[in-house]
Amino acid sequence: MLEKLKQKRNEGGFTLIELLIVIIILAILAAIVVFAVGTTTTNAKQSACNSDAKSVETAVEAYKAQLGKDPAAMTDLTTAGPNGPWLRQIPSATVAQNGYAITLVANTGEVDVDTGGGPQNYDTNNLCNSIK
Repeated sequence: MLEKLKQKRNEGGFTLIELLIVIIILAILAAIVVFAVGTTTTNAKQSACNSDAKSVETAVEAYKAQLGKDPAAMTDLTTAGPNGPWLRQIPSATVAQNGYAITLVANTGEVDVDTGGGPQNYDTNNLCNSIK
């Protein structure tokens, strides 16, 4: 009987040290996941910005090739005309919404990107890669 009591006392749960080690390991894993997700979000915003800017550039070139002139406004690219629309929808025009805004300089065909510091030419200033 005495042996059974000793065995039950030794069959207890985890020690405090074992629990602390498990908690530390879980905290390290959680920190790794948080940093990985943060980087993925930034990369997604940069890719979306580049994709939107390239889509607008392609639409401007198609517009110019078919009509012989540069569009006066972004809405010209979404207008259903004899050869259009060249874009389905206009990309975000406010920095607050996505962290960037794509704009079109009237009658020049220049596509600008604004990441919060004012619009700049997409081709000469690679602003999409500066999105955080």
